[in-house]
Amino acid sequence: MTTRLRVDMIILEYHPIVGGAQRQLAMVAPLLQARGVDVRILTRRYDDLPSFEVIDGVPVHRLPAPGPKLTAASAFTLAAYAAIRRSPPDVIHAYSLFSPLSTAVWAKKRLGIPVVAKVLRGGLLGDIARMRQKPLGTRRLASYRRQVDGFLTISQEIDAELAGIGVPADRRFFIPNGVDLTRFRPLDAVAKAAKRRELGLPDGPLALFTGRLAAEKRVDQLVALWPSVRQQFPTAVLLLLGDGPEAAALKAQAGAGVLFGGRVDDVTSYLQTADLFVLPSATEGLSNSLLEAMAAGVACVVTAVGGAPDVVAHGRSGWLIPPDSTADLETAVRHLLGDEAARAALGRQARQKMAAEFGLESVADTLRALYDSLLRPE
Repeated sequence: MTTRLRVDMIILEYHPIVGGAQRQLAMVAPLLQARGVDVRILTRRYDDLPSFEVIDGVPVHRLPAPGPKLTAASAFTLAAYAAIRRSPPDVIHAYSLFSPLSTAVWAKKRLGIPVVAKVLRGGLLGDIARMRQKPLGTRRLASYRRQVDGFLTISQEIDAELAGIGVPADRRFFIPNGVDLTRFRPLDAVAKAAKRRELGLPDGPLALFTGRLAAEKRVDQLVALWPSVRQQFPTAVLLLLGDGPEAAALKAQAGAGVLFGGRVDDVTSYLQTADLFVLPSATEGLSNSLLEAMAAGVACVVTAVGGAPDVVAHGRSGWLIPPDSTADLETAVRHLLGDEAARAALGRQARQKMAAEFGLESVADTLRALYDSLLRPE
């Protein structure tokens, strides 16, 4: 019989505030529960959200984080440490290298609890680069290097950055984001057409972006080139699903053929009806939106940043382009919208890649095994 474990997940934001890390945690937590891991989520309290609730069978504790950034971080760290001390878990799993990991390392020093840390993003806007810019950031990274039992990486880029600050290979674990292969699956042509009618979408070529409408996503570049795309494909539609700080500016910029769907909690049906998924980000960790599109069998155009090159083989399971190259972006979109056979081939290979390596069940199994190894080291 499998011994049950208690794991505290510390994350700065959680549902109903949704981003890539939050979605991954929300999907994997119930699977961990089924594998004998009692998950407790510690997060910041925002607005009028309750201080405690149970979401999908997982207890969520929202802790006070009032005031400006520094005060909020200190208050959250104190409250989270107090919660851990009152009811110590077997393992602490921190999401990001910021106050969640500061809390976890403090708890380890005082209570001896093993710590794992998921690094959410690499590159210029990544966890390590941002930490270096903070007061005492270099000292904090050195402390993490000594104290953290396992760093979870989701891309080769992040793994190389951890190696660069001296984290040894035996404490770096590649555990990619996972995708629900049952939910995100391809539809045949008949079902796809019916789903489009159900969603009220047009019959012509449909390109889709799903994600936060933020500057680093470079959606403005996609919107800017759409008039040129429509010169070749007059009925082509670009559908943007999501919300964020750039929404108003993008709506003001957009011309004919650009639709805004706002925030959609379940993008499955939209992915299953799209001809092309486009993600022109300047920086990413390992995009959940990309994994979901690939699992749904959609041909993808994505910038070669973060974990994308680890997932997409250019010309086989997707189309990789350099970041901030609008010429390459337009060429890729035009080429694939005009070649149905190429799109179909890319979509098939993408689905096979997800099924072979990125199933959510496999991620949950790997995490359970890692927690066990920390508690019973060889």
